[in-house]
Amino acid sequence: MPAPLRIGDLVIDPPILQAPMAGFTNAAFRQMVREFGGSGLLATEMVNARGFVWLDENEAEHPDRLWGVADEARPLAVQIWDNDAATMAKVGRRLVEEYKISIVDINFGCPVRQVTEKAHSGSYLLREPQRMFDIISRLVKACSPTPVTAKIRLGCSPENVNCNEVARVVEEAGAAALTVHGRTAKDMFKGHADWDRISQIKSHLINIPLIGNGDLDSAEKVVAAFENYQVDGVMIARACLGRPWLFAQAAAALRGDPIPPEPTLKEQRNVMLHHYKLVTERFGEEKGTILMRKYACCYAQGKPGARHFRSHVATIASATEFYAVVDEFFPVEERPRNPSSAAP
Repeated sequence: MPAPLRIGDLVIDPPILQAPMAGFTNAAFRQMVREFGGSGLLATEMVNARGFVWLDENEAEHPDRLWGVADEARPLAVQIWDNDAATMAKVGRRLVEEYKISIVDINFGCPVRQVTEKAHSGSYLLREPQRMFDIISRLVKACSPTPVTAKIRLGCSPENVNCNEVARVVEEAGAAALTVHGRTAKDMFKGHADWDRISQIKSHLINIPLIGNGDLDSAEKVVAAFENYQVDGVMIARACLGRPWLFAQAAAALRGDPIPPEPTLKEQRNVMLHHYKLVTERFGEEKGTILMRKYACCYAQGKPGARHFRSHVATIASATEFYAVVDEFFPVEERPRNPSSAAP
């Protein structure tokens, strides 16, 4: 069992983190993860700092992405993004004072064009380490004593990998931990995460922990990450979206306990229905149902008949339609394997 992860004065145990993912890791999803257990630190969706300031100045409701944060169990991280140090510091301070969050995380890893090329934020800033330093140091001062962390990619492109330099900048600026996704921004989510590159970053850090992220889709891979690479923690991202029980499986594996089996398809169906209930309670039937489309597709991924289910669930607009599609098209039991397709 790896040692608990320490971020500032916080002890993250087990050292398995749930990644912040835009459009997915809202309060309903985080509740699903908590109910299964196994994650030492959960995170919100990433919050646009400039948008937050605009809402505040216009006395509008705070972002939906902060739904549930005030009353949620701790520890909890909120990830923010922008390229202006003063704006980031202002929002960070509000999150600490008003929401009492455990960690302020800075997104320097998002590769999406709307964030990078249009807003010159996220992974775009990897090409400007000094600007990263200014943002981090200003935020650290504003949020003290709440720890500030950063998430990066290996670089902007395979031809411009500068994660070692950036790691030193992140630590020198006062961040309490560094998370690294093992792809470049240009890679998006193609190919495989380079865990050797992630591991090499450890020698460029002096005191802060290194958290690895990328392609962790099984308990066995989480164990292998700790055994084979120089990381202090791991972060699970896309693989958990239709499998909120993955954290519990990974935590058991790290303890050396038997890995809990995948829930049956009937059990997974019930998990999805529970998730739908949480979403619609917050957003109402119409908006909640539309929001649930993408989650439902995640729950079906890799299952027999998934494509057929996705094509139908993608058009639902009411609870009646959702339940009808689930009843008719979500698989309930495994299809028997065709003996003729078995390897000799």
